[in-house]
Amino acid sequence: MNPLLFLLPPLVACLILTVIHAYLGIHVIKRGVIFVDIALAQIAALGMTAAFFLGHEPESQTAYLFGLAFTCLGAVFFAYFRHSRIPQEAVIGVSFAVSSAMAILIADRTPHGSEHLKLILSGNILWVGWPQLAKTAAIYAVLGIFHYVLRERFLKISEDYEGAKRAGTRVWLWDLVFYLSFGLVITSSVQIGGILLVFSFLIVPALCGLLFFGSVKRALMLGWMIGIAASLAGLSASFRWDLPSGPTIVACFGLALVLSLLAYRIRHLRRGTGS
Repeated sequence: MNPLLFLLPPLVACLILTVIHAYLGIHVIKRGVIFVDIALAQIAALGMTAAFFLGHEPESQTAYLFGLAFTCLGAVFFAYFRHSRIPQEAVIGVSFAVSSAMAILIADRTPHGSEHLKLILSGNILWVGWPQLAKTAAIYAVLGIFHYVLRERFLKISEDYEGAKRAGTRVWLWDLVFYLSFGLVITSSVQIGGILLVFSFLIVPALCGLLFFGSVKRALMLGWMIGIAASLAGLSASFRWDLPSGPTIVACFGLALVLSLLAYRIRHLRRGTGS
Protein backbone atom coordinates (compact mmCIF):
# COMPACT_ATOMS: atom_id res chain seq x y z
CA MET A 1 0.00 0.00 0.00
CA ASN A 2 1.14 3.53 -0.79
CA PRO A 3 2.30 5.00 2.57
CA LEU A 4 0.75 8.36 1.72
CA LEU A 5 -2.67 6.82 1.12
CA PHE A 6 -2.39 4.81 4.32
CA LEU A 7 -1.42 7.84 6.40
CA LEU A 8 -3.93 10.24 4.84
CA PRO A 9 -6.94 9.42 7.09
CA PRO A 10 -4.96 9.68 10.37
CA LEU A 11 -3.31 12.85 9.09
CA VAL A 12 -6.71 14.40 8.38
CA ALA A 13 -7.84 13.26 11.84
CA CYS A 14 -4.84 15.04 13.41
CA LEU A 15 -5.60 18.22 11.46
CA ILE A 16 -9.22 18.16 12.63
CA LEU A 17 -8.22 17.52 16.24
CA THR A 18 -5.59 20.27 16.15
CA VAL A 19 -7.97 22.94 14.89
CA ILE A 20 -10.68 22.51 17.53
CA HIS A 21 -8.51 21.44 20.48
CA ALA A 22 -5.97 24.25 20.25
CA TYR A 23 -8.81 26.78 20.48
CA LEU A 24 -10.48 25.04 23.41
CA GLY A 25 -7.09 24.59 25.06
CA ILE A 26 -6.63 28.36 25.21
CA HIS A 27 -9.90 28.64 27.13
CA VAL A 28 -8.90 25.82 29.48
CA ILE A 29 -5.52 27.41 30.25
CA LYS A 30 -6.99 30.86 30.79
CA ARG A 31 -9.61 29.38 33.12
CA GLY A 32 -6.91 27.59 35.10
CA VAL A 33 -8.58 24.17 34.82
CA ILE A 34 -5.79 22.38 32.97
CA PHE A 35 -6.90 18.86 33.82
CA VAL A 36 -10.59 19.28 33.03
CA ASP A 37 -9.89 17.82 29.60
CA ILE A 38 -8.33 14.60 30.81
CA ALA A 39 -11.01 14.27 33.50
CA LEU A 40 -13.83 14.64 30.96
CA ALA A 41 -11.99 12.31 28.60
CA GLN A 42 -11.78 9.70 31.34
CA ILE A 43 -15.47 10.14 32.14
CA ALA A 44 -16.26 9.63 28.44
CA ALA A 45 -14.05 6.53 28.53
CA LEU A 46 -16.01 5.28 31.54
CA GLY A 47 -19.22 5.57 29.54
CA MET A 48 -17.66 3.71 26.62
CA THR A 49 -16.39 1.03 29.00
CA ALA A 50 -19.90 0.60 30.36
CA ALA A 51 -21.15 0.18 26.79
CA PHE A 52 -18.35 -2.36 26.16
CA PHE A 53 -19.47 -4.29 29.27
CA LEU A 54 -22.96 -4.46 27.73
CA GLY A 55 -21.57 -5.91 24.51
CA HIS A 56 -21.01 -2.86 22.29
CA GLU A 57 -17.75 -2.21 20.47
CA PRO A 58 -15.82 0.97 21.41
CA GLU A 59 -16.18 2.35 17.86
CA SER A 60 -19.95 1.83 17.77
CA GLN A 61 -22.60 4.53 17.85
CA THR A 62 -23.99 3.11 21.09
CA ALA A 63 -20.59 3.42 22.79
CA TYR A 64 -20.37 7.01 21.58
CA LEU A 65 -23.80 7.83 23.01
CA PHE A 66 -22.86 6.21 26.34
CA GLY A 67 -19.68 8.26 26.44
CA LEU A 68 -21.54 11.44 25.54
CA ALA A 69 -24.17 10.89 28.24
CA PHE A 70 -21.51 10.36 30.91
CA THR A 71 -19.57 13.40 29.68
CA CYS A 72 -22.64 15.64 29.81
CA LEU A 73 -23.19 14.62 33.41
CA GLY A 74 -19.56 15.45 34.13
CA ALA A 75 -19.92 18.83 32.40
CA VAL A 76 -22.90 19.73 34.59
CA PHE A 77 -20.96 18.59 37.65
CA PHE A 78 -17.91 20.74 36.82
CA ALA A 79 -19.97 23.79 35.91
CA TYR A 80 -21.83 23.61 39.22
CA PHE A 81 -18.76 23.16 41.41
CA ARG A 82 -16.92 26.08 39.87
CA HIS A 83 -19.21 28.26 41.96
CA SER A 84 -18.69 26.57 45.33
CA ARG A 85 -16.15 26.87 48.13
CA ILE A 86 -14.45 23.68 46.95
CA PRO A 87 -11.49 24.31 44.58
CA GLN A 88 -12.49 23.17 41.13
CA GLU A 89 -9.12 21.53 40.46
CA ALA A 90 -9.73 19.28 43.48
CA VAL A 91 -13.13 18.28 42.11
CA ILE A 92 -11.58 17.60 38.69
CA GLY A 93 -8.80 15.48 40.20
CA VAL A 94 -11.17 13.38 42.28
CA SER A 95 -13.48 12.94 39.28
CA PHE A 96 -10.59 11.66 37.18
CA ALA A 97 -9.45 9.23 39.89
CA VAL A 98 -12.93 7.87 40.58
CA SER A 99 -13.90 7.50 36.89
CA SER A 100 -10.56 5.74 36.21
CA ALA A 101 -11.13 3.34 39.09
CA MET A 102 -14.69 2.59 37.99
CA ALA A 103 -13.54 1.93 34.41
CA ILE A 104 -10.93 -0.54 35.72
CA LEU A 105 -13.53 -2.29 37.90
CA ILE A 106 -15.96 -2.64 34.99
CA ALA A 107 -13.23 -3.80 32.58
CA ASP A 108 -12.09 -6.38 35.13
CA ARG A 109 -15.47 -8.08 34.73
CA THR A 110 -15.37 -7.92 30.92
CA PRO A 111 -13.65 -10.31 28.49
CA HIS A 112 -10.65 -8.56 26.88
CA GLY A 113 -11.14 -5.70 29.32
CA SER A 114 -7.41 -4.93 29.54
CA GLU A 115 -7.19 -4.54 25.75
CA HIS A 116 -10.17 -2.21 25.86
CA LEU A 117 -8.55 -0.04 28.53
CA LYS A 118 -5.35 0.15 26.49
CA LEU A 119 -7.32 1.18 23.41
CA ILE A 120 -9.23 3.87 25.32
CA LEU A 121 -6.02 5.22 26.85
CA SER A 122 -3.72 5.34 23.83
CA GLY A 123 -6.17 4.98 20.94
CA ASN A 124 -5.30 3.75 17.46
CA ILE A 125 -5.57 6.75 15.21
CA LEU A 126 -3.78 4.95 12.36
CA TRP A 127 -6.92 2.93 11.69
CA VAL A 128 -9.48 5.74 11.72
CA GLY A 129 -11.92 5.52 8.81
CA TRP A 130 -13.37 8.17 6.51
CA PRO A 131 -16.99 7.75 7.74
CA GLN A 132 -15.91 8.43 11.34
CA LEU A 133 -13.84 11.39 10.17
CA ALA A 134 -16.79 12.83 8.28
CA LYS A 135 -19.05 12.53 11.33
CA THR A 136 -16.45 14.08 13.61
CA ALA A 137 -15.68 16.90 11.18
CA ALA A 138 -19.38 17.74 10.91
CA ILE A 139 -19.76 17.86 14.71
CA TYR A 140 -16.66 20.04 15.08
CA ALA A 141 -17.75 22.37 12.30
CA VAL A 142 -21.09 23.03 14.00
CA LEU A 143 -19.39 23.56 17.36
CA GLY A 144 -16.75 25.76 15.73
CA ILE A 145 -19.42 28.04 14.28
CA PHE A 146 -21.21 28.07 17.63
CA HIS A 147 -18.06 29.13 19.47
CA TYR A 148 -17.16 31.70 16.83
CA VAL A 149 -20.54 33.40 17.15
CA LEU A 150 -20.26 33.45 20.96
CA ARG A 151 -16.47 33.91 21.13
CA GLU A 152 -16.56 37.28 22.92
CA ARG A 153 -18.79 35.96 25.70
CA PHE A 154 -16.73 32.81 26.21
CA LEU A 155 -13.40 34.70 26.14
CA LYS A 156 -14.68 37.32 28.56
CA ILE A 157 -15.54 34.65 31.13
CA SER A 158 -12.30 32.71 30.51
CA GLU A 159 -10.08 35.78 30.85
CA ASP A 160 -11.91 37.67 33.60
CA TYR A 161 -14.37 35.49 35.44
CA GLU A 162 -14.89 37.87 38.36
CA GLY A 163 -15.31 40.84 36.02
CA ALA A 164 -17.93 39.00 34.00
CA LYS A 165 -19.73 38.09 37.20
CA ARG A 166 -19.73 41.72 38.39
CA ALA A 167 -21.08 42.79 35.01
CA GLY A 168 -24.18 40.69 35.60
CA THR A 169 -23.30 37.82 33.24
CA ARG A 170 -25.01 34.56 34.13
CA VAL A 171 -21.65 32.82 34.40
CA TRP A 172 -23.03 29.50 35.67
CA LEU A 173 -25.23 29.17 32.60
CA TRP A 174 -22.41 30.12 30.22
CA ASP A 175 -20.04 27.77 31.99
CA LEU A 176 -22.55 24.98 31.55
CA VAL A 177 -22.89 25.74 27.83
CA PHE A 178 -19.11 25.82 27.46
CA TYR A 179 -18.55 22.53 29.29
CA LEU A 180 -21.36 20.77 27.40
CA SER A 181 -19.90 21.80 24.03
CA PHE A 182 -16.43 20.93 25.32
CA GLY A 183 -17.67 17.51 26.41
CA LEU A 184 -19.15 16.84 22.97
CA VAL A 185 -15.75 17.52 21.41
CA ILE A 186 -13.94 15.35 23.96
CA THR A 187 -16.26 12.37 23.48
CA SER A 188 -15.77 12.40 19.72
CA SER A 189 -12.00 12.80 20.10
CA VAL A 190 -11.55 9.99 22.63
CA GLN A 191 -13.24 7.57 20.25
CA ILE A 192 -10.65 8.50 17.61
CA GLY A 193 -7.42 9.08 19.47
CA GLY A 194 -7.71 7.96 23.09
CA ILE A 195 -7.32 9.90 26.33
CA LEU A 196 -3.59 10.70 26.20
CA LEU A 197 -3.69 11.98 22.63
CA VAL A 198 -6.75 14.14 23.28
CA PHE A 199 -5.08 15.75 26.30
CA SER A 200 -1.93 16.48 24.29
CA PHE A 201 -3.86 18.06 21.41
CA LEU A 202 -5.74 20.27 23.84
CA ILE A 203 -2.94 21.51 26.07
CA VAL A 204 0.40 21.48 24.22
CA PRO A 205 -0.44 23.64 21.15
CA ALA A 206 -2.28 26.16 23.34
CA LEU A 207 0.58 26.29 25.85
CA CYS A 208 3.14 26.86 23.11
CA GLY A 209 1.03 29.58 21.50
CA LEU A 210 0.36 31.44 24.75
CA LEU A 211 4.02 31.14 25.69
CA PHE A 212 4.97 33.47 22.84
CA PHE A 213 1.85 35.58 22.27
CA GLY A 214 -0.70 37.33 24.47
CA SER A 215 -3.07 37.72 21.54
CA VAL A 216 -5.50 34.81 21.27
CA LYS A 217 -5.44 34.98 17.47
CA ARG A 218 -1.64 34.80 17.24
CA ALA A 219 -1.39 32.16 19.94
CA LEU A 220 -3.95 30.07 18.09
CA MET A 221 -2.11 30.36 14.78
CA LEU A 222 1.16 29.27 16.35
CA GLY A 223 -0.61 26.48 18.24
CA TRP A 224 -2.07 25.18 15.00
CA MET A 225 1.34 25.13 13.32
CA ILE A 226 2.97 23.31 16.24
CA GLY A 227 0.11 20.82 16.50
CA ILE A 228 0.29 19.99 12.80
CA ALA A 229 4.10 19.66 12.87
CA ALA A 230 4.03 17.38 15.95
CA SER A 231 1.28 15.25 14.38
CA LEU A 232 3.24 14.84 11.14
CA ALA A 233 6.38 13.90 13.03
CA GLY A 234 4.54 11.42 15.24
CA LEU A 235 2.67 9.73 12.40
CA SER A 236 5.84 9.46 10.31
CA ALA A 237 7.82 7.98 13.20
CA SER A 238 5.00 5.59 14.05
CA PHE A 239 4.77 4.31 10.48
CA ARG A 240 8.54 4.15 9.88
CA TRP A 241 9.49 2.29 13.06
CA ASP A 242 6.22 0.41 13.65
CA LEU A 243 5.47 2.18 16.92
CA PRO A 244 2.05 2.65 18.60
CA SER A 245 0.61 5.73 16.91
CA GLY A 246 -0.99 7.48 19.89
CA PRO A 247 1.98 7.34 22.30
CA THR A 248 4.38 8.30 19.50
CA ILE A 249 2.40 11.42 18.66
CA VAL A 250 2.13 12.29 22.36
CA ALA A 251 5.92 11.97 22.68
CA CYS A 252 6.34 14.34 19.71
CA PHE A 253 4.00 16.82 21.39
CA GLY A 254 6.18 16.61 24.50
CA LEU A 255 9.27 17.28 22.39
CA ALA A 256 7.51 20.25 20.76
CA LEU A 257 6.77 21.72 24.19
CA VAL A 258 10.38 21.28 25.33
CA LEU A 259 11.69 22.95 22.16
CA SER A 260 9.21 25.80 22.58
CA LEU A 261 10.33 26.36 26.17
CA LEU A 262 13.97 26.39 25.08
CA ALA A 263 13.22 28.84 22.26
CA TYR A 264 11.33 31.09 24.66
CA ARG A 265 14.18 30.97 27.17
CA ILE A 266 16.78 31.82 24.53
CA ARG A 267 14.68 34.72 23.28
CA HIS A 268 14.22 35.99 26.84
CA LEU A 269 17.98 35.82 27.53
CA ARG A 270 18.79 37.68 24.31
CA ARG A 271 16.36 40.42 25.18
CA GLY A 272 17.83 40.62 28.66
CA THR A 273 21.34 41.16 27.26
CA GLY A 274 20.04 43.69 24.73
CA SER A 275 21.20 41.67 21.72
